[in-house]
Parts: sequence; C-alpha cells; structure tokens
Amino acid sequence: MHQNKLFNQTRLRLAASYGGVMAIILGLSGIGFYRIMAHANWQATQHELEYTTGKLHTALEPVLKQPDQVEARIEKLLPGCCRVGTTCPVNDPPKQRNLLAPVQSSSYYLRLTDRSGQVLVMMGEQPEGKLTHVSLQPWQTIATPDGNRFLQLTRVLNTTTGRPWGYLQVGRSLQDLDDHLATIRLVLLLGLPLALVAITAASWWLSGLAMQPIYRSYRQIQQFTADAAHELRTPLAAIRATLEATLQEPDLSPTETRNTLQVIERQSNRLAQLVQDLLLLSRMDLQATSGKYEPCCLNDVIADLTEELTGLALKANVLLTTEIQVDHLLYVLADAAQLYRLIGNLMTNAIQYTPAGGKVWVMVSQDDQFAVIQIQDTGIGIAAGEQRRIFDRFYRVNSDRSRQSGGSGLGLAIAQAIARSHHGEIKVQSEPDKGSLFTLRLPLTNSQPVDD
Repeated sequence: MHQNKLFNQTRLRLAASYGGVMAIILGLSGIGFYRIMAHANWQATQHELEYTTGKLHTALEPVLKQPDQVEARIEKLLPGCCRVGTTCPVNDPPKQRNLLAPVQSSSYYLRLTDRSGQVLVMMGEQPEGKLTHVSLQPWQTIATPDGNRFLQLTRVLNTTTGRPWGYLQVGRSLQDLDDHLATIRLVLLLGLPLALVAITAASWWLSGLAMQPIYRSYRQIQQFTADAAHELRTPLAAIRATLEATLQEPDLSPTETRNTLQVIERQSNRLAQLVQDLLLLSRMDLQATSGKYEPCCLNDVIADLTEELTGLALKANVLLTTEIQVDHLLYVLADAAQLYRLIGNLMTNAIQYTPAGGKVWVMVSQDDQFAVIQIQDTGIGIAAGEQRRIFDRFYRVNSDRSRQSGGSGLGLAIAQAIARSHHGEIKVQSEPDKGSLFTLRLPLTNSQPVDD
C-alpha cells in the first residue's frame, strides 16, 4: 500500500481530515474550558468579596452613631486603619484572628466614605494611591498602571437609628485569578499543539489501518480483473487462431469446415459459461439473486446428480458411490437450480481431481437442525497452505490439470457463494496424495413442497 500513490494520497487526505476535525474540536473545547474556568473563578471571587463585605457591614453598623463621624469605636473595631489627614502607622499591625483576618491580608483593602464619597478611613494598600473622593458604584473593576486589577464592592452604611452614615468599600486584588487564568492559557497554548501533533500521528496510523481492508479489496479486484481478462483471452485467442488458420486455406473441405466450426463452438461455449459464472458471482456479491426459494428434497438432489455424473466418473475411471445415512427425507429451503449447482460443483470437482482407479463417496446425514453432505475422494489432495485459497476466484491447485478438464477456477468460488446465500457453510479437510473431504452444512426446513 505504501508504494501506491493513489492510496497514499487518500490516506494523507483522510489523516488531514481527521486532524482538521480534531483541531476544531480541541480548539472549541479549549476555548469553552477556558471560558468556564474564568467564569467559575470570577463567580468564586465575587462570592468571597460579598461574604467578607457582608461580615464587615454587619459588624460596623451597630457602632455607627452620627453620620460622617469616625468614632473611637470604629477605630477599635478596625485596628490598623488610617484616618485621612492623619499620620498612618508605618508597620502593619499584628494580625488578629477576628473578622478582619481576610481584610488584613495583602490582597484586600478597605475604605469608609461619607455620604458624598469623601474618604474618611482607609485600610490596606489602596490601588489608586492617596484618595479624597471615590466612585460609589456597587461593583467596580479597577486597573492600575502596572497592570494589576482589583474588584471593589460598595455598600451603604446606616447608623443605629437607620439614618445614612456613609459607604463601605472593600476591594480585592485579582492578581491570583489573573495568574491562574494565565497558567491555564499557557497550558492550552502549549498543550493543544502537542495534542494536535499526537492526533496527527494517530490519524495517520488509524487511516492506514482503515485503508488496509479497502486496499486488500482493491488488490483482489485488480487480481480478479487480471484473472478474468486472462481467462477470457484464452478462448478468444483460440477462436482467433482457428479463424486465421481457416482464412489462410483457399479451399476447405466440408469436413475441415465442420471441424473448424466445432472448435469455435466449444470455445464460444466455454466463453459463454465463463461470462455466466462471473455474472452469477457478481450478483451474489451484490445480494441481487432473485432465485425462487422452496423446500427441496436433498435425497432426490443427490440421487439425480449421482445419475447425471456417473458417466463422467466412468469416463475418468473413478468409482462414484452414494450413502444416505438417514432413514427419512431431508428438506432444505433453497433455489433448486443453485442447490443442484452447489452440490454438483463439489461432486464434479472431486471426480476431476481423483486419478484413475480412485473413489468418490457422497454421504448424506443429519446433525441437529442441519443437513450434512460429505464428499470424500482419494484424489491428489490439497496442501495445508492452499486450503484457504481454494475458494478464491480463478485459483487452481493444479492449473494444468484444470485447464485440460475445462475448468476456470470458479467452481468452488460459486459453491461457496451459493452456500452462504443459503445460510450454509463449506469446510475442507485434506492431505496431499491422500484425498480430500468437503463437508457442506445446510439448515433444514420443516415444510415440504405442496403437490399441485
């Protein structure tokens, strides 16, 4: 297959198609995975910020007395916070295990503003530096000049009497989220090309596996075409040679003319039979046979074939005997003409390949719901390496002898095709110079033909 340009091109296109489809699937899957991960992480960050802000909001409102007034209780509740306009501590206060533990981490910051948005208290590193007034949008994403991003949530603060006090703003750095998404992008950007390389190699290998049965069928068709052309050429060459030799003779006697016509008739009959056999095999391959299936009595078929082939056996000096090993009639659902040809081909083949003085036995028996026809001979036998090929079209174990007997190498192929179309099977057991045993199994039917 590797030497065939057509199959190599087809394999390449098939592998490229596999690779292209998988590239699209992986690309879309990668984009979808990234979008899902980004959304999930963003939702988790928002929930975390909402939870932290809610805790601070719940803790602050009970200590707020006067609007816009930062009382000592607020500073006590927010240790480490810094009033705007005062000197803030240089060193971070010791972290305490309280509700401010998340805010005291380096990724969070906090602001308290009055009702106009003027910053009163700050805590943590502010993304916008020193501030006086800030935006009071509920959700806001802030980007710093160095590329860092912060997510900020703003909530209204009320005094203990329900009057508006100001606003609470809590922000969180998105650096860890951005780093995580950057890692995912890097993995996808590096992993997808490597995956595509592996998929391309696997596609090339799998396309080769997929092409092998097609290539074998292609080779069989090529071989069949060559064999058919060879078999058709033989009778055509004989007819042509006979005609050329006849045309070169100026005067032909009636006897010579008759002999010439007989040669042409024999070769024409051989040619017609070969074409008919090829057409039958072609129809069976397409399952286009339209035979009439009806109950056929195997006992009668064997008896008729034995009577018809006795002359051929006597001419070949072969003893043909039949043994019916059941005491009742065996019926199979079959096309009568095809059934005759199936068993007739096996019997004829056994007679033709049995030397003079040999024997051929035809035995009929029953095995459960199957009729068993065994045809045994004392012929030349078949080597073990050739037993698998004897059902191939145009294959001959002994080519010279087949040609002398007029065979084309299609008899066993036709028998196998007919057996399969009748849900049966043919098996062979043989040893060189010891003969062969062909076993045909056909399913029995309970119905019998209705007399008119």
